Amino acid sequence: MVIVVETLPLFPLGTVLMPGAPLPLHIFEPRYRQLTIDLVTGAVPGKQFGVVAVREGWGPDDGPEGLHEVGCTATLREVRRLPDGRFDVLTAGDRRFRLLDVDDSTAPYLVANVEWLPDDEDDDPATLEPLERAARAAHRRYCTTARTYRRHADAEESGVTEAEVEVTAAEEPEEEAPPAGGEHGPVEASILAHVLAADCLLPLGDRQEILEQTCPRKRLELVSHAMAREAELLGRLHAVWAPTAKFAVPSSDN
Repeated sequence: MVIVVETLPLFPLGTVLMPGAPLPLHIFEPRYRQLTIDLVTGAVPGKQFGVVAVREGWGPDDGPEGLHEVGCTATLREVRRLPDGRFDVLTAGDRRFRLLDVDDSTAPYLVANVEWLPDDEDDDPATLEPLERAARAAHRRYCTTARTYRRHADAEESGVTEAEVEVTAAEEPEEEAPPAGGEHGPVEASILAHVLAADCLLPLGDRQEILEQTCPRKRLELVSHAMAREAELLGRLHAVWAPTAKFAVPSSDN
């Protein structure tokens, strides 16, 4: 097999970008302002850059060893420049890649040589169909549980009683989970797991494992299990995953 090596600018983030998923960004650091300018002007061709997740417990400036090896390209869709030079941008996940090496000397931002990470040979559609149905069902359950969680959390903040919450919930029409694929219609089985994972608040490790999995069948199994587990935690414990950095104690500059 011939390995095709491409060069991509990198944007390390504390999240995992999935193929087919939207990613809005607020660009304020000077190096990423320059990256945005390079993307818009064509200095970086294709209007694409690579998003890689930072390993938990590491920072974006801790070197290549602090980055996960598999990431996803982000395609620039919309750009709005703010008066002070910052940018609000909308991107969308496209192709998975594996890092080969990272260079921090040729540009203000990281630049990497990468190889693309395609899926294994397609599974039989007849084999994937029941797994797709199971994944969509797990997603609906997750969304229903999340709505209930938000309703109770909002009630606790506003002082509404549990009884009043239940009455309000009973009077509300039943909502459907958002369709996978949104305005773009049905999603192909090859990226369904990615789109569902992006729509749920899953732990970074689960999202990274789903991104790295190259077997569509196993990927659907992974996302179904993760959504079912998180719905159970949300329903029973009212607990959701939070990144380790959220609980880190800031260090002093002195």
